[in-house]
Amino acid sequence: MYELLSKHLKLNEEIVLEAPDRGSLTYRELNETLINLKNTFKDLLISKSDPVAMVLPNGPDLGVLFLASACFGIAAPLNPNYSKKEFLFFLTDLKARVLIVDPELKSEATLAAKELGIPVLNLLPNEKAGVFKLNPIRDLTNKTNIIESSNCKASLLLHTSGTTSTPKLVQLTGENLIQSALNIGNTLKLNQRDTCLNIMPLFHIHGLVAIFMASILFSGKLICPPGFNALTFFKFLKKYTPTWYSGVPTMHQAILQRSTRNLDIIKEHPLRFIRSSSAALPKPVLKELESTFQCSVIEAYGMTEASHQIASNPLPPELRKPGTVGKAAGPKIKITGSNGSDLHCNQVGEILIKGKNVIKSYVNNPKANEDSFYETWFRTGDLGFIDEAGYLTISGRIKEIINKGGEKVSPKEIDDVLQEMPAVEQVVCFAINDNKYGEDIGCAIVLAPGMLLTEQEIVMHASKYLARFKIPSKFLFLDEIPKGATGKIQRIGLAKKLGLQNG
Repeated sequence: MYELLSKHLKLNEEIVLEAPDRGSLTYRELNETLINLKNTFKDLLISKSDPVAMVLPNGPDLGVLFLASACFGIAAPLNPNYSKKEFLFFLTDLKARVLIVDPELKSEATLAAKELGIPVLNLLPNEKAGVFKLNPIRDLTNKTNIIESSNCKASLLLHTSGTTSTPKLVQLTGENLIQSALNIGNTLKLNQRDTCLNIMPLFHIHGLVAIFMASILFSGKLICPPGFNALTFFKFLKKYTPTWYSGVPTMHQAILQRSTRNLDIIKEHPLRFIRSSSAALPKPVLKELESTFQCSVIEAYGMTEASHQIASNPLPPELRKPGTVGKAAGPKIKITGSNGSDLHCNQVGEILIKGKNVIKSYVNNPKANEDSFYETWFRTGDLGFIDEAGYLTISGRIKEIINKGGEKVSPKEIDDVLQEMPAVEQVVCFAINDNKYGEDIGCAIVLAPGMLLTEQEIVMHASKYLARFKIPSKFLFLDEIPKGATGKIQRIGLAKKLGLQNG
């Protein structure tokens, strides 16, 4: 990927990265850092086909390590909040050659890596943002205990929730990533005068491509604080004067809650635009954002399998349509019926996509490939329609995946964990509407005869095996779980059947 990246990477003294309490990094220094990391990888016998797992706090080091790994290995960033059981699965499925961690970060990733015999490297930050050393805990040149090589040709590996309890492994090439970042930059008309305040996690495709890569490819500046904190957002807005940021609806809502006491900062440090993606943005939130910040809110539609962006509303003076996710902004989009036939304007059907930023297959998953691809098109599993002007509206979904504030959760994965409890005879998790997250997780449980179980006990059990965001917020204890006409439990629509939502 470095060859593709270098075509757009400016080798000048303009600042590319800044972070609190760190020195700034120029574009020339970024390129030097990437070359140094290439040599480090070579010394450690990390090759282009070796997945480099990383569990790090948000910030410039994670971003630069992602770029280096994508160019000279295979980047595989992981959520630090995973449980040990989850790390054991992900590291094994990735066939990780090495795990890179922050030694001060509280994570169970290191324990999982040691159990699997995967070497661990400590990342030691330099005074400059994005510059660091990698300190091996043990010798990487001995491959005797390493999981078999992946022989993968990707630049980035990410997992996305599947309809079964097993996440699907998405392989994204350098071309996929670069093309998507170019699509996003062109949509937003990014340039060297733009500064982005990154509040998205850099283990998500949204943060990696729409923010980090898009900014760099268009010669902009990135501010990389250590994760999102609504309490410090306005402090950074005042200090760094960014021109834009991109986030998920829950972030926008948290920012708005603190906006009234920071109106002077907002007025003195205006944004060019605000971008929202990864989950549906409620119209009232969009209107309040535009009213408060006096700038356009650009709602977009993306997914991991498309290297993020699929569609986007345009910047003014072009027409924006609140409630839609805009026009195709990179890949081609079409709507099909249940029989695979193309549908006409305003007809609701499944959204299919294809393009240079869209994957061609999942890794070692014939069933998912069979279900997810139709001829040369990728089936998103989302329902929607395209209006006369070409604007796409998302109206529902075919897949059971729960979208909790941008985090995609497989309900079957939660079912499997809770089913292990002796007191649980039957369990089914499903999506419920939520004002904060868009969707949250509901859980219906039938207890075994004579058994008792509290919500607290369920949460304690789930916490041992699942990341916090996967734990249900609503529990219902039932004598019987409602079934469809065929006798099967249907997750989609279950919340309505149980009286938990209208519509």
